[in-house]
Amino acid sequence: MAGGIRPINRPRRFKALSLTRLVPNVATLMGMCTGLTSIRFAMQDRWEAAVAAILIAGIIDGLDGRLARMLNASSRFGAELDSLSDFVCFGVAPAMMLYFWSLHELGPIGWALSLLFAVCMSLRLARFNTQMLGEPEMPTWAYRFFTGVPAPAAAALAMWPIVLTLQFGEGIFDSPYIVAPYGVLIAVLMVSRMPTYSFKKVKVPRAWVLPLMLAFGASVAFLVSSPWLTLSVIAAVYFATLPLSFRSYRRMGVENQQAEDQAEEEDDDGEPDDDPDEGLNRVHQN
Repeated sequence: MAGGIRPINRPRRFKALSLTRLVPNVATLMGMCTGLTSIRFAMQDRWEAAVAAILIAGIIDGLDGRLARMLNASSRFGAELDSLSDFVCFGVAPAMMLYFWSLHELGPIGWALSLLFAVCMSLRLARFNTQMLGEPEMPTWAYRFFTGVPAPAAAALAMWPIVLTLQFGEGIFDSPYIVAPYGVLIAVLMVSRMPTYSFKKVKVPRAWVLPLMLAFGASVAFLVSSPWLTLSVIAAVYFATLPLSFRSYRRMGVENQQAEDQAEEEDDDGEPDDDPDEGLNRVHQN
């Protein structure tokens, strides 16, 4: 305004946040620090601690999102931080562990394979983030599946040769000629379009609640008494679910398509004729 008082541009103040809304982000940072610590354990040849650190990071990753929803503290910042933490914990850390443990014996090729695992993890997370933002609405049944092996499961599967070596000793599963193709397989599964079960979407019938709780308690007991054997069995069971999830996805897709086709046929049967006079003409003609 000419000759008037010019308004003062005050700096924008950030809105204060309660401590409860910071809890999920703090948990995510704890998980990231745990994943980074696994690299330090690997450099010191403390493989038991390195594997345990990745598993703890996976548990924290499964809890921080639920904490955010429970506390109504979901935010774009928290989602981006969680994605970065996943890349560090489940992409960089397992890749470095495999390199320090076995792949370094292959020289530059081993380092390239370690980079491949981390790159595939970054591509998977980037694809997941873009799907969350721009993908059209999927049918309800499709949310029971992931596209490819999810990040925490891929990190756990990548450490399977280490776990097998800790259980059965050196000589077979620590060979770089076995670890190298196995690591490539896990990297490919991460970025593949293979449907895998999303167990958090599974609904348990009431009749199965008690047996499932008993099985979970037994798994925890075996995990405490014989951790490496139990983790090996869990990894083998997860591998066994991959063809089952693919078959289930195909079956549900076919059933859904058949239901849609049937609904369209019923709608077509109930629609009036395009020409309302056509029926009268046929009556007059008869």
